Amino acid sequence: MNAAELKAGRIGSMGELLVEFICADKDGGNRRASTYAGPYPSGAPGIFIDQAARVGASTIFSGAVGSDAFGEVLLDRFAAVGVSDALVRTVAGIPTGSAFVSYNSDGSRDFVFNIAHSAAAQLPVGDAAIEEFAAFGLNAFHISGSTLGDPKMAAAALQVCRALHEKGVAISFDPNIRKELVADPSYMETVRALLDIASFILPSTEDAEVLFPGEPFEAFAQRLLGAGARYVVLKRGDAGCIGAASDGQVESFDAHKVEVIDPTGAGDCFCATFVALAGRFSFSEAMRRANAAGALAVGKVGPMEGNSSLTDIEAFLERQA
Repeated sequence: MNAAELKAGRIGSMGELLVEFICADKDGGNRRASTYAGPYPSGAPGIFIDQAARVGASTIFSGAVGSDAFGEVLLDRFAAVGVSDALVRTVAGIPTGSAFVSYNSDGSRDFVFNIAHSAAAQLPVGDAAIEEFAAFGLNAFHISGSTLGDPKMAAAALQVCRALHEKGVAISFDPNIRKELVADPSYMETVRALLDIASFILPSTEDAEVLFPGEPFEAFAQRLLGAGARYVVLKRGDAGCIGAASDGQVESFDAHKVEVIDPTGAGDCFCATFVALAGRFSFSEAMRRANAAGALAVGKVGPMEGNSSLTDIEAFLERQA
């Protein structure tokens, strides 16, 4: 498979679907009574697929929601942007997954998740789901590390990724390591297994510190590319991004100067934009637009509310010129 074949015009993902509630007060760590805004549609893989659809990809998602109002929030969002919910289960008697986030003055966040004991963990698995994905004609399939904290979810994700990889689908992997979700001792084994088969490897600086301690980007990127990855891109937050491609290209972009209102989901927007555009634009131009999408994402409250269309991204870049 060469870079031209990685058009990623048809993209799939699977994982947790959540509604998110955002604390109005800072530095409380979700430990003090406060006002929360929500429900906002959320879940890292859900944010990813919403953004991929917005920039023009045909998209399909596999996950589960409860038969409650929060589940309707998520299904309505997918319907609004054209994400196929053919593999999204509605599970009776179990609530839709949720996340509560409290921001701190230093920019860090504290989360309380309800995933393992909610509908979010009831992922459709098995040959039927794999065949549905394959029949959709996927070019790329994305997994977020946030899905891997529960052993059953991790096993389901790895099963689907391996099967689709064998069918020639490019695997996209954002390690997205969340300390609140790492309850499974085999978590890092699953992460390593996905790194071994991924064509798109998209860590954050925090991920890289865990996965490649003490290594500069150039060192671990070249090792991953040598093992079969097509693209390795490091998301560096307010320091921008740097990426390397298997053909030897290396590109970096500074972060845009924007007001940060809510950073949740910015990395997922970056990943989705890059994966969706990597075959339609040059490596450099796909990265430039992904960098812009990440900047736009932080400008609104709510993890999906800052998601942007390609028209939005192009207009933003024109204003920044």
